Amino acid sequence: MATVETVRGPVDTAALGRTYMHEHVFVLTPDVQQNYPDEWGDEEERVADAVAKLSALAASGVRTIVDPTVVGLGRYVPRIQRVAEQVPGLNIVAATGCYTYGDVPFFFHYRDPALAAALGSEIPDPMVAMFVGDITEGIAGTGVRAAFLKCAIDSPGLTPGVERVMRAVAKAHLATGVPITVHTHPESRQGLVVQRVMAEEGVAPGRIVLGHSGDTADVDHLCALADAGFWLGMDRFGINLGTTFEQRADTVVELCRRGYAGRMVLSHDAACYIDWIDPAMLPLLPQWHYLHIDQDVLPYLRDHGVTDDQIETMLVANPRRYFEGG
Repeated sequence: MATVETVRGPVDTAALGRTYMHEHVFVLTPDVQQNYPDEWGDEEERVADAVAKLSALAASGVRTIVDPTVVGLGRYVPRIQRVAEQVPGLNIVAATGCYTYGDVPFFFHYRDPALAAALGSEIPDPMVAMFVGDITEGIAGTGVRAAFLKCAIDSPGLTPGVERVMRAVAKAHLATGVPITVHTHPESRQGLVVQRVMAEEGVAPGRIVLGHSGDTADVDHLCALADAGFWLGMDRFGINLGTTFEQRADTVVELCRRGYAGRMVLSHDAACYIDWIDPAMLPLLPQWHYLHIDQDVLPYLRDHGVTDDQIETMLVANPRRYFEGG
């Protein structure tokens, strides 16, 4: 039996159940939170709020969330452990990696193999060892092992920092076998860049979710990526900025009509709390919450011809296959 690591330990992939493949618990800016703690507020209230929201998600029938919170997004696993202990009906799968659209964090800036080579020295990229350690040994002494890798590419494209992280993620994947999720910007077709770089590193497309694929309605482009073997992350339901609920859902409907239910995974990219957004802005995104897929998206999909078998494939079978390497 194949297993996947979760915050509470390994579980059989057959027990993952209905899985949302891109949900955060907290997205934070640690430097801000540490120096301006009033922004965060009361720790116990924040944890209790997360427990309530995730308990409601579990009550809706979701059994697993895959949390791609890594360096650059404020990952702090001890807090996630506290939450997970209080929501026993929900698996939380942790990630390792680094999130940037531009340069690497300054910690890595001068720990650079290319810079060392220019100075006549040779050092390995510390990112690779850090990512591998999170997977094989655990994160920060918590005992929680990362089950997948995360990197990002957005509209600025393949900057030197983005490329360095992406290639480090690829190397860590090859060393450990765990799969990869990549934040992408489909409007500028950055999935094609991911395809090229990962192929150069020897990573099979079937081990990669192209996150935020649902941000485009260019179905032909998405079909080409699916035909190449990638998983399509239709994972921003509720973020209706520059698009609409109907456009997001209709893209999934059309892909299912064309026979691509077996290449899609669903999610919201939501969080219990994200400090990137002023709370006053949240009323502009009334559907951006963990229950939107169950309450609104799935009924819409069914009303427009998506079958229960296709929904089960996207929410249960595909996540299981992703973690099993199929």
